[in-house]
Amino acid sequence: MTEQSKIPLPDQEAAEEKAASLIERVVRNYDLVQFSPAPIPEELIPPAKQRKRYRRADEKPVEDAVVATVAEPAINPTRAVPEEEAPEIVVPEVLAAEEAAQVPVVARPEKVCFTGERHPINREHLRTQGLIVPEGSVSALLEEFRIVKRQLLLNAAQLAQQGMGMEAQRVLICSPHPGEGKSFTSVNLALAIAAEKESEVLLVDADFAKPSVLSMLGLPGGPGLMDALSDPGVDVADCVIGTDISGLWVLPAGSATNSDSEYLSSSRTRAVLDRLTQGAPNRFVIFDSPPALAASPAAELAKYAGQAVLVARADRTGQGALEDAVSLLSGCPNIQLLLNAVHFSPSGRRFGSYYGYGG
Repeated sequence: MTEQSKIPLPDQEAAEEKAASLIERVVRNYDLVQFSPAPIPEELIPPAKQRKRYRRADEKPVEDAVVATVAEPAINPTRAVPEEEAPEIVVPEVLAAEEAAQVPVVARPEKVCFTGERHPINREHLRTQGLIVPEGSVSALLEEFRIVKRQLLLNAAQLAQQGMGMEAQRVLICSPHPGEGKSFTSVNLALAIAAEKESEVLLVDADFAKPSVLSMLGLPGGPGLMDALSDPGVDVADCVIGTDISGLWVLPAGSATNSDSEYLSSSRTRAVLDRLTQGAPNRFVIFDSPPALAASPAAELAKYAGQAVLVARADRTGQGALEDAVSLLSGCPNIQLLLNAVHFSPSGRRFGSYYGYGG
């Protein structure tokens, strides 16, 4: 059999040409077999489990192992989706009647209101004495006592914040000797504070030996502070006298007695004085006390006051008298000096001249 027998028949060649893919026909027709790499010997080909493949230069070789398909867990249609937890509702505990009765309830003290008859005050009588006239024109005297009262009200607020209690609402007006202007200062200071829009003032005549507040204001006499101290059946609030000046109340000195200092040092004094400001934090009490070096009640009253104003006459009071008076009033934590009858000012300042009344 000759080599010519290996020549494919036309029909067989056409059948093979038709069966070959497009790539195989291109490789055969254009003799691209010569560009293919040499075949690798069979003995040099490692097993499939030992072959390694590379993805990127920065990756480590990964075993070309058979990748097993991990089946996704089947979703159980019967499994309930957990619902969001509802916020916890805290129900307040309701105390039983017996337990509620055992809880102490701090009740605020009832405000003591003064119901005394209101008496008119003659404004002309105030003017003739050189006192402040309510609803009158602004004067140098009014401006001076405005400054004094503003300082006292500020101190009272600070003392109240420090927990002093009702003593913070009490101011004692005193002097070393008689005739230095303590009653003049007490009345004018009370008239100035009464003009405050959110405060009221109670002026107490505590000069039991020589009371003068009622006569200065033109008010009638009646029972007062000493009657409430000596008689437990007397309510001190019933002894307060009203005036036609808004915010101004007056408590007379009461019956004269030789035991005024002893009554003031008794345990009843605090209860009586607390009664005057009970439930009324905006009520200030001004005591016109006797001179410190002339009578002992001033030292006793100083124990119940948050502030004391020591009035000294500029042309009469000596330094020794001031020091002795301060020592007697040492029961009060805050003592201030008010210089009266001053005819000069080191700074040249004159109160009231802004309004045209400073003469």
